[in-house]
Amino acid sequence: MATVSYRDASRVYPGSDRAAVNKLNLEIEDGEFMVLVGPSGCGKSTSLRMLAGLEEVNSGAIYIGDRDVTDLPPKDRDIAMVFQNYALYPHMTVADNMGFALKMQNVPKEERQKRVKEAAHLLGLEDFLARKPKALSGGQRQRVAMGRAIVRNPQVFLMDEPLSNLDAKLRVQTRTQIAALQQRLGVTTVYVTHDQVEAMTMGDRVAVMKDGLLQQVDSPLALYDTPKNLFVAGFIGSPAMNLISGKRVEDGVQVGDYVVRIPRETLAKAEGEDTLTIGIRPEAFNVADEGIGLDIAVVEELGADSYLYGTLAGLSDDEIVDAQQFVARVGARTAPEKGNVVRLSAPADQVHVFSNKTEERIS
Repeated sequence: MATVSYRDASRVYPGSDRAAVNKLNLEIEDGEFMVLVGPSGCGKSTSLRMLAGLEEVNSGAIYIGDRDVTDLPPKDRDIAMVFQNYALYPHMTVADNMGFALKMQNVPKEERQKRVKEAAHLLGLEDFLARKPKALSGGQRQRVAMGRAIVRNPQVFLMDEPLSNLDAKLRVQTRTQIAALQQRLGVTTVYVTHDQVEAMTMGDRVAVMKDGLLQQVDSPLALYDTPKNLFVAGFIGSPAMNLISGKRVEDGVQVGDYVVRIPRETLAKAEGEDTLTIGIRPEAFNVADEGIGLDIAVVEELGADSYLYGTLAGLSDDEIVDAQQFVARVGARTAPEKGNVVRLSAPADQVHVFSNKTEERIS
């Protein structure tokens, strides 16, 4: 097993004036499951491909353990990659697909068969070893691709959106299997996804990227509870955190027709700013006698909970046109009807405050 270190690693594609990955510094512990997450074009797949040796590193360095692998070819890096499209050989059986890399390394036939059987047992593929990929479901093909990586006993697993071709139910099932398998094998794993729910449920730590820059790296719960900036706050969580810009007043921030109280020491950190953004998670709201007014447009009843979608109450007709939608989660049995106005309050420690100038969290 091994650690992975990105040290000021950058990648600039020919003809581009902006780095796809810009001075990435990231330390991944031995045996850790690290998830890189972000919207399309944020640089997460490029970062993974730089580690795999499939993309050139224009500046900086990448280490696996204490070995500088920046300029090594992929075959010398002791990594195994699982791709989005499985990349299985259609004319080979499952067993031959899983053992192919070992065959290329001249591993003796008996040893090959032993490792393939062990991996097949781990993945529940023993009954499919004689089949061709076309006779397998999407989830089974994905497990074969995993098995091909496992038999190599690499120092690092690299996974590039391996679940994106599966249907919703199978994705949930397979992601728990991958997380449990990684824990059992203890192999350092770097996993790329654009799905923040996947990132939150699988990773020991999650690295959030935007425009080639690392925004924040932390445990899933720390990202959720203490986002570093507006981007992380809005990206992590489903539904996303409500981010509502309001006018700064003497003792808080005016949101619609209500003033959200903010401690003076927090307001002092944004000296000179006329507007601030407050962030509140949907589940932090409680229906109350006074609080932020929500003009309900849609009620989604999901059985255990209901989600109220709408805009701020107390806005003029001109303001309503540009009004931000926000959402609150309430108990299913107490949900008000659409068209109503409700008042929502949130505990003081659940109200995040962000500077509009720097976009950093100041609370």
